[in-house]
Formats: sequence, structure tokens, C-alpha cells
Amino acid sequence: MAPAALFIVLALFSVPTDAQIKSDEGFISVFISSKGLGFVKDLLMHKAVSSLTPIELQPIEKIVKIPLVGQVDILLSNITILSVGVGTSYVSSGGAGVVIVASGGTANMSMNWKYSYDTWLFPISDKGAASVQVEGMAMELTLGLKDQNGTLSLSLLDWGCFVKDIFVKLDGGATWFYQGLVDAFKEQIASAVEDSVSKRIREGIIKLDSLLQSVPKEIPVDHVAALNVTFVKDPVSSNSSIDFEINGLFTAKDGIPAPNNYHKKHRAPVSCTGPAKMIEISLDENVFNSATSVYFKADSMSWIVNKMPDQSLLNTAGWKYIVPQLYNQYPDDGVNLNISVSSQPMLRIADDKVDTTIYSDMIIDVLDSGEVIQVACISLVSLREEK
Repeated sequence: MAPAALFIVLALFSVPTDAQIKSDEGFISVFISSKGLGFVKDLLMHKAVSSLTPIELQPIEKIVKIPLVGQVDILLSNITILSVGVGTSYVSSGGAGVVIVASGGTANMSMNWKYSYDTWLFPISDKGAASVQVEGMAMELTLGLKDQNGTLSLSLLDWGCFVKDIFVKLDGGATWFYQGLVDAFKEQIASAVEDSVSKRIREGIIKLDSLLQSVPKEIPVDHVAALNVTFVKDPVSSNSSIDFEINGLFTAKDGIPAPNNYHKKHRAPVSCTGPAKMIEISLDENVFNSATSVYFKADSMSWIVNKMPDQSLLNTAGWKYIVPQLYNQYPDDGVNLNISVSSQPMLRIADDKVDTTIYSDMIIDVLDSGEVIQVACISLVSLREEK
């Protein structure tokens, strides 16, 4: 945030600091409701389904005894899951972690088949292709969320894929072969699908955790300040929500250590009215105060005003009737307003209001024949109360 914009925000809103900071204190709280969890679940499901396919399964070979035919050597190869669909899904949270369940899923597969057997006259063989429809597929995973050295760690506590039924459509082949193939390979195909999908889910969670670990612990705001976004404790989950806490304090980018005298003030939670929100973010007053401290110490709370909507105020003629002596001494000369904050702006948040105190100085500069002349200094105190 630019210093000028920050000054305006603080003028509208901007608490003294009084105790030592605790390592487990977070000054920004993020509350994700059941509606928000559902939204995240939908995003994850969409990403997971798109990343599941195609999946190449290992060939399956088996010797099957067929009535009236004898022993038949059957090989299934090029087994590929082409697409996966999800019927319904839901998400829940609690002490065990975040549980995501998808049921009523389907999968489309393709494969090649080949069989051979010997007769008392000569060997017989055949080959062809087949399509497989998997139905009643269910996927379930339990995710654990923990703070790991200031970053959010995602782990897979439990997972699985379960197939209820499969249907095979052969391209060619004898009638006896169809039934023999289904009877002999149904469970193996279902097991191969379950193992492959479970493996892909596990790989996807590992990648997602790696992505979370790469999230920076500090976000640059500008050349002066950065925001500390480290997690300070494990997320707290209930039956329908998850609550995160991050440090949330501003720090200087020049390597100067941040003040260590901030202490979170615990107040009753404030609930938003209206429709249910997916996410709610609450900021402790010290988030603002850490920002004012950094910008004030960096001498970034000063501005020269040389343009205004009413430009006449930036000419001594506009001050003729307010300060006649100024106009008489410098007639029709340009004026700059040099505004600087003289002490760190402070913000105090109470249960029913927000108080801001800003001390500043305004120096009036006259531009006379190319020379900048300081002619007056006005001390200002801005007290603002918002309810």
C-alpha cells in the first residue's frame, strides 16, 4: 500500500502497544465456513478429476478354466482409464481432519484383450479391443492440516477408492469368452482401478503440500514494508469450519527488526450479518499499528501537496482574506503544503467503536522567484471515532 493511501486509511480508522509478543499469537484470523469449505472442495474435486486421467494400468494375465473349452490363457493389455466422473460429494471437518467424500462416480476405460488355448488338433487364439464402464465408484480422503515452521502443511491421513461394479463391452470374441473374461477379471480390474486412483490421489496431495510449502512467509507491500504471513499455530477445525491464525504484522524491508511489543487483545467475535459468508477475516488493531510504525520510522509519512481540486488555494491570492500579511508580502505567488506526520498514528479498537489519533504538521511554503520560503507551520491533531 502506498504511504499516501495508508495515511488516508488510518485517518478513517487508525492503540498503544503494551506487552511482549507471544510466539503463538496471530493478529489476523481467517475463518472458513462450511460454505467456504464446500467451495474449496469443489475446486479440489475439479482439479483432482482432471488430473486423474489418463491412467495406464499394468497388464493383467491369467489362465482361466472355461467349461467345454479347457484352460485358456487370457491377457489384458493397454488398460487405460480415459475419464472419471463424480456423482455427489461432501466435505466435513472435525478432530480427525478434513474429510472429503465423493460417491456415485463413474469411469470409462479401454483395453486390448487376447486369448489362446490348445485343442487336440491345433492351437486357437483371438484378440480384439474392449470398453469398460466402471460404476458406483467412491473416493474418500482425510486431510490433516498443521503449522510447520510457519507454513501450512497438508498431509493425507487416510484415503481410498472403492468400485462397486464394472461392465465390459467386447469388440469381437466368442460368447463364452465374454462371460469367462468377466468372471475371471472383474475383481482384478476393479482392484487395479482402486489402486491406481488411490495412488494418483496420494501423488496429488503431495504436490499440493509442496505448493503450500512454497508459499512465502512474507509478502512485500512496497519498497518500505512487508506483511508477515507465517502461521502461528495449527488450524482449529470444528464440525463445519476451520479457523487459521497468521502473524499478520507489518515489518520493515530494510532488515530493521520489527517491534516486539505487540500483544493481541482478545475480544468477543463479531459476526457478519446477511447471507452466510464463505470466508471471514478479522484484523487485530496491531496490524494497523505495526504498519504505521514501519512507515513512520521510514520517514514515509510526509507529502508535498502542489495540486488540488481548488487550485486557487495553492496561491497566496487564495489566502488574501485569511492571512492578509502573506498576500501583501508575496502577492500572487505559488504555495506548496508540506504535510508530515509528527508521531506514529495510533488506532484503538473497542467493542463498539474505532478511535484514531494522528498528530501532523503542515508547513506552508511560498514559491517566490524560484525560491522556497517557509512562512508558517500549523500543528494538526486528527481525532476520529467510528462506530
